[in-house]
Amino acid sequence: MSFSRFQLHTSLLEAIDARGFVQPTPIQKQAIPPALAGKDVLGLAATGTGKTAAFMVPLLNRLMCQPESERGTLRALVVGPTRELVAQIYNEARMLGRHSRLRFATVYGGVGMHAQTLQLRAGVDVLFACPGRLLDHVRRGHADLSQVDVLVLDEADMMFDMGFLTDVREILRLTRQRSQTMLFSATMPQPLRELAEESMTRPVTLEADKQAVASTVDHYLCPVSQHLKTPLLKYVVRQFANQSMLVFVRTRHGARRLWQQLSKSGIAATCLQGNLSQGRRQAALDGFRRGTFRVMVATDIAARGIDVSQVGYVINYDFPPSVEACVHRAGRTGRADHSGVALTFVTEEDEPLVRTLERVLDDRLERWWIEGFDYTALQRTPSARPAKLRREPRPPRVQRARKQMEDAAREQMAAARKVAPHAGQVPEGQPDPNAAKPAFRIVPKDAPAPLKPRPGQYVMNPELLAPQRKRRGNS
Repeated sequence: MSFSRFQLHTSLLEAIDARGFVQPTPIQKQAIPPALAGKDVLGLAATGTGKTAAFMVPLLNRLMCQPESERGTLRALVVGPTRELVAQIYNEARMLGRHSRLRFATVYGGVGMHAQTLQLRAGVDVLFACPGRLLDHVRRGHADLSQVDVLVLDEADMMFDMGFLTDVREILRLTRQRSQTMLFSATMPQPLRELAEESMTRPVTLEADKQAVASTVDHYLCPVSQHLKTPLLKYVVRQFANQSMLVFVRTRHGARRLWQQLSKSGIAATCLQGNLSQGRRQAALDGFRRGTFRVMVATDIAARGIDVSQVGYVINYDFPPSVEACVHRAGRTGRADHSGVALTFVTEEDEPLVRTLERVLDDRLERWWIEGFDYTALQRTPSARPAKLRREPRPPRVQRARKQMEDAAREQMAAARKVAPHAGQVPEGQPDPNAAKPAFRIVPKDAPAPLKPRPGQYVMNPELLAPQRKRRGNS
């Protein structure tokens, strides 16, 4: 079965042929016909099975068949959980709509709003957005969702995991005039199911390999001690020097620490985690796509949207927290009919999770020991070293300057005493010239002449202290 059987717009068929799509994937076969008919679609499929084209092909075909007079009006909205996923869908839409005159724009956080505002004001047909930044533009009056005809929610389960449930409900309320809703997800948690029942009208439910690793991916478990996980990872990277690898860890702090360890070992690695700015995230992703970095260390949320067809190995440095996460991670390799390998490092503490994973997948995963690696190496302990003498803390700059001034003053006083031993001493019975002086002194009334005060003193006449009577002239 080819795409020509869907009776698509000729410009869209040309773009599909240019992309090299020959036959639709199972999820595309199920989703495109009802979507072209204008029905609501609820698609459940594993990552990497072609979900993007499953909703972008009918969406673009719908807009291409509409009159030219409606161009420049926001008629289609695609919402994704992460910046990388939104950028990926945007690039795919541009390639599929290259022969159309549709205008596309992206809206997500991590970058300035000014450029996005200019695009929205210039007119957009299809907008690709993250929930938070989209609502910011709506509240500021930059975006109007009242004319949206088609709404697509991609990776909806991840949006709920990231806390976007309230934002998604607000977007659904702002686009209540829409005539078609398409929701695609890898899993179906209960909140998502309830939201689909509230916002969709008799949706066509599709399932394609919902909780299974893609057939193009070979998944193995690698038993290893906790202290040997990093040495094993370095050994695997060096053994398969010609392959690009995506390494998953559980936390962003662990991702940064592992990336630093690999870089210190001379491995061309980069890191993708939530604390990075949009510019650094894009630079890391572009470098990984180009092959500048052979290894990318990432967290689950940061890796959503990574679409690199040449990823040879996915390595779960930390065991996946759920079956869905395992499917998502493994789906980063073996994409677009390419073969891939997924390795999961397993410690003794992970054995209960392994049994749960195998029970859900209904398959026992094969164990794999890397040939040539020493699994019996003991954990290194820090050698006992003699305690070092504690050095006094170096004083700050201000304290050092003050100490130098005090030392110089003492030296000057000592030198003066050597020259005149009795200098500065007052003989007995004489007033001390250095004693404190009064602020002013009273001068007698019959003083012959005013005395010139010494510096710092005031002269006051007693007459000035007596009350003065006002003289009255004769009338």
